[in-house]
Amino acid sequence: MKGRTRCRMHGGTKGSGAPKGRANGNYQHGHFTCEAIQGRLAVRKLIRQAKSTLARLT
Repeated sequence: MKGRTRCRMHGGTKGSGAPKGRANGNYQHGHFTCEAIQGRLAVRKLIRQAKSTLARLT
């Protein structure tokens, strides 16, 4: 909605919702926490870089 901070249909504002991590009652194993996802992305990036480096050497 233009000029407003809250949607008149959905009512959600920035920062609303359940807490992150262990403070959330549905937390089970942490596999999908922001830190875990960022770690997996970093590992994938390193693997891609290593593969491209090896491809250039051969």
